[in-house]
Amino acid sequence: MSANNTPVLSLAAELISRVSVTPEDAGCQTLMAERLEALGFNTESMIFEDTTNMWCRKGSSGPVFCFAGHTDVVPAGNLERWHTPPFEPTFKEGYLFGRGAADMKGSLAAMIVATERFITDYPSHKGSIAFLITSDEEGPFINGTTRVIDTLEARNEKIDYCIVGEPSSTHEVGDIVKNGRRGSISGELEIFGKQGHVAYPQHVENPIHLAMPALAQLSQTHWDTGNSYFPETSFQLSNIQSGTGATNVVPGHLTAWFNLRYSTELSDEKIVNKIDAILTDHQLDYEIKWTFNGQPFITEPGTLVDAVSKAIKSVKSFDTTLSTSGGTSDGRFIAPTGAQVVELGPCNATIHQVNESVKCSDLEDLVEIYYHTLVNVLS
Repeated sequence: MSANNTPVLSLAAELISRVSVTPEDAGCQTLMAERLEALGFNTESMIFEDTTNMWCRKGSSGPVFCFAGHTDVVPAGNLERWHTPPFEPTFKEGYLFGRGAADMKGSLAAMIVATERFITDYPSHKGSIAFLITSDEEGPFINGTTRVIDTLEARNEKIDYCIVGEPSSTHEVGDIVKNGRRGSISGELEIFGKQGHVAYPQHVENPIHLAMPALAQLSQTHWDTGNSYFPETSFQLSNIQSGTGATNVVPGHLTAWFNLRYSTELSDEKIVNKIDAILTDHQLDYEIKWTFNGQPFITEPGTLVDAVSKAIKSVKSFDTTLSTSGGTSDGRFIAPTGAQVVELGPCNATIHQVNESVKCSDLEDLVEIYYHTLVNVLS
């Protein structure tokens, strides 16, 4: 077997070769299901609108250990900037190049190979092993993991422990494990004024002037001090639009987009109420369209965190660092069910970029880490 033809690298390459740009799955889940069914898994395809999801489970008892991930990838971008075609997996200088190599087809391959090895070594393992896979994590995330979780909850099928294969690592695989994520809430704020000629201020209500004090207060508000797991909440304005394009016209409205990444010290209800109170205090005529992207969650040290940390220590000989930094992941849909959830995957330096790649040895190490985690929890 050549260095590039190991089980995990072969499977990762085969997954990368499938053009599964959100929400397309391009047969990735079928390929994974075939491997899992050969191990005795029952596979269930859940198609919601344009999204293909897969729930696979082996065993009927608890605890349920779940690998979660996504087969969809972001668009390749400018093809001229790729050194090699994005959907033709290429091995070069110890790296595997291709769209999805790090985010997250490499992780999917490592999950499958680790599970195959574990079941071979521990055919009478306790509990159940499951896979929750979606083709819509990079997109609007409406018909993906959240719909699968709704289905499982409706039939009272619970996940106890879950590893999401997002690329969590920074310098080498396993150095960072995400044991939680901040919540995310976005708002599209429209402030209404009265349009008119700039030369007649007595006949206008300038929404830009009206908005500035309120937006300044929102940006300077101290929301919380965070806690031992999370930094303090951050309010950020991302866009402001107003005006007609003419210099002699006061506009009739202003639109501002903002986002808050918040800790477990807050709730979306508290955020909404506080922002409404500030805008009302400034006597503004306004409307807000809210988008609730996800609640904050934390998995404190316990069975899963300890098992993952022990596995990383045994494979990499260093202590991992727990972190809640970064954006959101599908873990936000799984954690509210009561599951312990962590994110553990390869390095994230090239994700969503041209020439996305993953170090081959990192995928081999990831197989070992997933395998030893299964041993620590289910053997």
